[in-house]
Amino acid sequence: MDDSTTPASRTRATRESILRAATRVFARYGYDGGSLDKISRAAKSVDRMIYYYFGSKEGLFIAVLEDMYRRMGEAEMRLELDPRDPVASLETVIRFVFRYYRRHPEFIVLLNTENMHRGRHLPKSPRARAPGEHFPSPTMGAVARLLETGREQGLFRRGPAARDVYLMILATGYFYVSNRYTLSRFLGEDMDTEEAQGEWEDFVVETVLRTVSTTKRLEH
Repeated sequence: MDDSTTPASRTRATRESILRAATRVFARYGYDGGSLDKISRAAKSVDRMIYYYFGSKEGLFIAVLEDMYRRMGEAEMRLELDPRDPVASLETVIRFVFRYYRRHPEFIVLLNTENMHRGRHLPKSPRARAPGEHFPSPTMGAVARLLETGREQGLFRRGPAARDVYLMILATGYFYVSNRYTLSRFLGEDMDTEEAQGEWEDFVVETVLRTVSTTKRLEH
C-alpha cells in the first residue's frame, strides 16, 4: 500500500496543510486579522478541521510559533562548525542567522506579532508550561562553546557572556531585516537590495568579531 494513502499519512498531510496555511495567513494579517475562515480557505479545508487538530485559533497560532522555532532549530543543527577554528565558525553562525531572517520573512513578522501581544501565547505552549522550560537554540550553545575555545586559543578575550554575544547577533540581524523598508525611506537608500544586505552582513560579522577578539581585528 502506498504510505501516502494511509489514514495516518492523510492526517499528517491535513494537519500540515492547515499549519502552512495558518503561517501564511498570520504572517499577512496578524493574529487578530488572521481569521479561521481565511485559514480554512487557504488550506482548502473547513473550520471544524482546525478545531479538530488544534482546538482553537489560539491553539493553532501557538502551533505555528512552535513550528517556526522547530524549523529554525533544525536549520541550526545542520550548521557545520569546526571547533578548532572558532573565528571562522563564529562567522558562520552570524551569517546563518542573518540569512535565515532574510529567507524567512514570515519568521520576523510572526515574532513581531507575538511581541505586540506581549508574548502571551508562547507560555501556553506545551513546551513552555513546565518550570524552567523554554525554546532552546542550538546556536546559543554553539556560541558558548566557540567563545570558550577561542579563549583557550588566546583569540577571544574574557568578558563578553555567550548570551550577550548571541543577543548581539540576533539584534543586529533582526532589526535590519524587520525595518529595512522604513529604513530605506528614512535613509534615502534602498536597504533591501542584495548588495545593501550583504554589506550589512559583513559589517555585523566584523562588529561581533571585534567585540570578542583580543585584538582590534581578526583575520578570517
